[in-house]
Amino acid sequence: MHVLIINGSPRIKALSNTDKILEKFTEGLREGGVTFEQYEVSDRKQWDAIRNAFSENRNILIALPLYVECIPGLLLEFLETVPPKTDDTKISFLLQSGFAEGIQLRCGEKYLKILTEKLGCNYGGTLVKGDNFAIRFFEGAQRDKVTGPYTAMGREFASAGSFETEACRKFTGPEIFSAPMRLMIGLVFKTVSKKMFTKIAESWGCTKPLDYRPYQ
Repeated sequence: MHVLIINGSPRIKALSNTDKILEKFTEGLREGGVTFEQYEVSDRKQWDAIRNAFSENRNILIALPLYVECIPGLLLEFLETVPPKTDDTKISFLLQSGFAEGIQLRCGEKYLKILTEKLGCNYGGTLVKGDNFAIRFFEGAQRDKVTGPYTAMGREFASAGSFETEACRKFTGPEIFSAPMRLMIGLVFKTVSKKMFTKIAESWGCTKPLDYRPYQ
């Protein structure tokens, strides 16, 4: 099997969490004997090549982040330039987000089913996973802990040819956190996470507090 992979993130490759997820996912594809070619929508110079590959391939995987329940506008802008297909092409999606609960991504997942129909293709399912916000801030083993499980999903996709399997559905994790978990997460964000975000802001040259409101 050969797969066309389109990274639909608007971020450049070096800053794309989606790209770092694909690094691990494609390891699983290789282990499963699948070949692939990958393009980045963030690089407009690739758009002609992506359009050609889109028309020539019948097994397409679009990986994308969900921004506050919205599909990236740059990806939609590109797809508007792609004529609908008339063959038996299948499109599958890898949908990732910073929000940890699966329910946060379900609206986007439903839209991707509609999008597949508009592109004249068959739907190969969506791999849904949240809690990926901090990937690009991590390095080494810390990053691998978050992205590593995607290798198994690459092998699963290589075996099944789609994301419509029980293993892929379980990969999402909890749809909604329990009340005690929500309380604990709220506490973490007010303490540990706040310190972490402050350090990140300082490393970017920020000199004002995170809650600074100059116009209040």
